[in-house]
Amino acid sequence: MKPKFIFISIIVVIGIFMLYQSAYIVDETEQVVVTQFGRIIGEPVTSPGLNFKVPFIQNAIFFPKNLLQWDGDPGQIPTKEKTYIWVDAFARWKIVDPVKFLQTVTDVFNATGRLNDIIDPAVRNFITSHDLIETIRKSNRKLDLLEIQQVSLEQIRQDEGLDTDYTIEVGREKITQGILKQAQPKLDKFGIELVDVKIKRVNYVDTVRDSVYKRMIAERKQIAEKFRSEGRGEAQKIRGQKERDLKEIESEAYKTAQQLKGKADAESTAIYARAYTLDPEFYSFQKTLEIYGAALEENSSVVLSTDSDLMKYFKGYSGETP
Repeated sequence: MKPKFIFISIIVVIGIFMLYQSAYIVDETEQVVVTQFGRIIGEPVTSPGLNFKVPFIQNAIFFPKNLLQWDGDPGQIPTKEKTYIWVDAFARWKIVDPVKFLQTVTDVFNATGRLNDIIDPAVRNFITSHDLIETIRKSNRKLDLLEIQQVSLEQIRQDEGLDTDYTIEVGREKITQGILKQAQPKLDKFGIELVDVKIKRVNYVDTVRDSVYKRMIAERKQIAEKFRSEGRGEAQKIRGQKERDLKEIESEAYKTAQQLKGKADAESTAIYARAYTLDPEFYSFQKTLEIYGAALEENSSVVLSTDSDLMKYFKGYSGETP
């Protein structure tokens, strides 16, 4: 009884192991090619689910079904007008025929090498066949930027002896489409579909970049000085307006003060006149005393005739208060 139980257990374990070796699961992002002794068997499995193969004899090779990314190495490329720029491009691709893919490039690593050999020359070909402005812009739309934020591409082109009167005829978007169309036929035999190609970054080479930065700095300083000059002019205008307003206020205040003072003096003089007309002799006496106080000091010496009207109030003075 015991040996029979052991035999059945071994059979069950072998069956489970064989079932495990024959089953494989394909998820939504995968596709499988089954091979037998290196030869492809049947159609590729592209639908997700549980599948089976002959254990040990057949082999399931998995390939990604979703989009994959190719990132090119930045390179120095001359444009049509011989301006050297750094171009960094990238692309997205996918495996549409896993059988061809397996027969030609085998795996994703080797496919990346083939993409380098095909896309990089296409990028270089289109960049060298068009002007720099075509690589940067895709339309003739005016740049909606403030003056202080603009990089004067026209000035750069003028400094390099290039034509500054340009019209976008191709543009960046059509250039990338042309790269894709040129590269795709060469990738068909590998079972690869190139979904899109984009230019990630365009920059000047170091020598040109330094001159561009210096020019940008000079332009910014010129704009800043213009703003400072306008600010100083506006400040002077405000100060002039302030001084004029101040003079107007002071003039109006002085005018009002003089009017009030003249009116008060007139009223005062009228009051004095009415008061002095009541006793003219007292008025004469008071005015004479004011002259004495203003003309004579403690140690003053004055020689006058006894008939002088100025000394008339000293005549007959007995030292007593009248």
